[in-house]
Amino acid sequence: MYNNLGAQPGVPRPPTNPQPNPFGNSFYGAGSGLIRGGLGAYGEKILGSSSEYVQSNISRYFSDPQYYFQVNDQYVRNKLKVVLLPFLHRGHWTRITEPVGGRLSYKPPIYDINAPDLYIPFMAFGTYVVLAGLSLGLQGKFSPEALNWLFVKGLFGWFLQVSLLKVTLLSLGSGEAPLLDMLAYAGYAFTGMCLAVLGKMIWRYSYYFLMPWTCLCMGVFLVKTMKRVLFAEC
Repeated sequence: MYNNLGAQPGVPRPPTNPQPNPFGNSFYGAGSGLIRGGLGAYGEKILGSSSEYVQSNISRYFSDPQYYFQVNDQYVRNKLKVVLLPFLHRGHWTRITEPVGGRLSYKPPIYDINAPDLYIPFMAFGTYVVLAGLSLGLQGKFSPEALNWLFVKGLFGWFLQVSLLKVTLLSLGSGEAPLLDMLAYAGYAFTGMCLAVLGKMIWRYSYYFLMPWTCLCMGVFLVKTMKRVLFAEC
């Protein structure tokens, strides 16, 4: 009511815009900057350490998938000889290292016959499914359901082998081998299975000779490899 009448004579009018406090603003700016800087540095430290932890664990257990596909024809031939005929491998079983970024790293399979790869296991697995389906067709037992069942059984067997290798390393006091290494070592078993199924298609009774032989060779190959992992790379 009185605001609309203007200023009354003899009565001082209160200021409409109070003067700012320079000391309060300076202290407030300094405090807020300190809080923002401290929280930012603390958050960056936490996020940085978490990122390093995640990256170190990913590199430890999964490695780089592209590393396992750096192969050529010569490597594939030599690797098949080592897997199927490990008794004839006269060289060492230790992987070759090279300095990369200030630390030692393993050379890719194309430069090291002892390096694990995923090209041969995946190709061997696909070949095994095709040969097994063809064998069923020659016996008059082929069906899409039977082929799907072969595929599922193959994957399940592969998973069991990886789990068995991992548990074996853990029981022996070493579980630091990357998961893709275990996947590669377990997948080499399909090369022997392909040979056994192919022999069965050519001569029925050859399967009973080839399967024990390939199992023996695969066992020797895995023993040599796991021995290297335990005593040379841990």
